[in-house]
Order: sequence, then C-alpha cells, then structure tokens
Amino acid sequence: MLNDLNNSIPEKITLVHSGKDYFSRLERIILESKSEIHIQTYIFDFDATGQKIVKALKEAASRNVKIHILLDGFGSLSFPKEVIDDLSKKGIELRIFSPLFSADSLYIGRRLHHKITVSDAKIALIGGINIADKYHGTSDSLPWLDYAIEINDVNISSSLQELCRDIYFKKRIIRRKKIITFFENSITNCISILQNDWLKRKNEIFKSYINKISLAEKEIVIVSSYFLPGKKLINSLKKASQKGVQIKLILSGISDVPLARRASCHLYSKLLSYNIEIFEWKKSVLHGKAAVIDSQWTTIGSFNLNNLSSYASIEMNVGIDSESFATNYLLHLNEIINQCEKITHESFKINYNLRSKFTNWFSYWTARIIEIMVTYFPQKRFRKLY
Repeated sequence: MLNDLNNSIPEKITLVHSGKDYFSRLERIILESKSEIHIQTYIFDFDATGQKIVKALKEAASRNVKIHILLDGFGSLSFPKEVIDDLSKKGIELRIFSPLFSADSLYIGRRLHHKITVSDAKIALIGGINIADKYHGTSDSLPWLDYAIEINDVNISSSLQELCRDIYFKKRIIRRKKIITFFENSITNCISILQNDWLKRKNEIFKSYINKISLAEKEIVIVSSYFLPGKKLINSLKKASQKGVQIKLILSGISDVPLARRASCHLYSKLLSYNIEIFEWKKSVLHGKAAVIDSQWTTIGSFNLNNLSSYASIEMNVGIDSESFATNYLLHLNEIINQCEKITHESFKINYNLRSKFTNWFSYWTARIIEIMVTYFPQKRFRKLY
C-alpha cells in the first residue's frame, strides 16, 4: 500500500526548478485562475521577468479575478510606487509587509521571507524562488539555482489560501490548525506544510531539520545558500556523522552576499573534521534551501539554515515523506554535485591561507553580530506584528 501512495504523489506534487520551469508555471497559474490569487513574496523586481508577471496579473484582474499581493518592505523596496498605483486602479490589492521606514516600528529583522502563490484554493507554488530576472536567467547568465514545489490538491491549497488571507488582512490570531497532509493515515503522512514564525511560536521547519537529522541512518544531503547554522544544528550533524551517516553539503561558491559566504567558509575546517563532505556550486549563485534524508524525506522552501530564518523571518517549507520523490530529487542533486568543486582538507589548506582564515573569522563574527542586532533587539517588536 505504501508503494501505491508514493506512486500517486507525482500527480499531486511536482519538483520545480528555477528558470523557465518556474516562471512558465507561475504565469500559467495566473492566466488560468478563475476566482482568487494570493502572491506573497520577499522580492518582486520590476524587471523583464517582473513586468511579464505584472502583465499576467492585469489580464487576470480584467476577468474579475480577486488578486492579493503581499511584498516584503525590505526585499521589494525597489518595487515602483507608480506600478502599485496602476495595479490598484486595475482592482489588484497590494500591500507592503513591515515597511522599512515605518513610524510604528523600526524592526528590520522580521521579514516576509516565504514565497508562495495560491490560485482558486486549488493549486499552489511554494519554494525559495523570488520574482526577478536573476531567478529566471537571461541569454548570457544562468538562473540562480533554486527550487519550488507545485501542489495540486484542494485540501492543502484551500488551507494555504486561508493562511494567506490571514496574513494579508493582518489577523492577529493566525489559525493554529495543522494544514491537512496528503494521505493522512496510520502508515505515512506523505506531505506537510511547515512554517517558521518565531514571533507566532511556530518553529516547525527548524524542528523538522533537527528531528530528521537525529533519526538519519544512511545519508543526509543539504542544499543551503546562506549556511550559518547555530550550535544545535551543527551538533546534530556531528552526532549523525559519528553514527556513520554520510553527510553532503551543497553550498555557495558564488554568493550575492559575499560576507555570508565568507562566514560559511569559517565553518569548513570544523565540518571537515566531522567527516562532512562540502561541495561548492560555482556555475551561478546558489539560492536553494533543501534537504533529502535517507532517500525518504525531502524538504524544500524558503528556510535558510541560520538564525534569521529560525528566529526572525516568516518562512514556509514543504515536507515530503516519499521514497520515489526523494530518489528522483537525489538523481538531480547528484548531477549538481558532479558539477561542484569539492572542498577537501588538502584543498582547504591550499586555498585558505592565514589571511583568508582571518577574513573568514572576521566575516563570521560580523555576520553573527548583525543577526543578533536585527533579531533580538528590535524596537516595539512585540507590539507591532505586521
């Protein structure tokens, strides 16, 4: 029976890659919508990619589709006000989450970091892909490496639409009921929606990482763009390695935040001493946030392995308990690994001299201090949630 369940999953969920794959799906979902669309994202650039999505949204609005867009005040700071006004005239509702220069709050740490689109309470896209050219790719540059999940299920999509409404309309008490999972029975829960919003006492993604890593028996493969985990996660990886679990980290060889990459490099010596394999992706910026454990459990979404995602931002991942899905995704990740540069003890000694190590150390503690400042010392943090 378990095999039957796993075989039926691909009809409900689909792995989506950054680039044309993601944006063709997003455009199709918008153009085929009949009643209601919710888009909530960290970055919405008004470049060629953004303009194409805006055009699709206007077309949907002309068919009387209700559209609600929520953009983060920091990530989408460059989104033009005149475009917002134009969308409003077309009947599209757009709100800025936690404006950066709000009179009510100076807190910049709590960001709307999840990336989700829900259409007609029937279909949803969830992942780490923002709306911008860099995630789509151009004629002379590859898209940033990232992933999403397309969900075709009324139960989950309707619950996600309710959640998006709650956030958009600033409901203080967000529904605490667990979003329905596929094939919920005594054998397995094939898919679940995981949320992280520390201020709302939701820590599901981080707990899932810790739990699944502690239970791992064979292999852990993690894709992480801004890898700066705390002691708890590093210790969990260490213990898993000591049990004989093979651990592979796919990290950024090129980053849009050089300080973050340097900070991650500071951890390399320690990670290598735990027999953890490190692979750097250098063909484009790596922006993915995913993991596959024991060829059975997969998570993909917006959650970074750092304190900003754990204790500040609003995040969303999909958790998938499916051997077939995990196996297929691992085939892709192994192709990625084959194109990466492996960091070994020998290459680390050669490429990182005393000066580089000091730069990494300085970057690490600078990044840590920044995380503390924006996460734990906000003004009026507990009074103004949205």
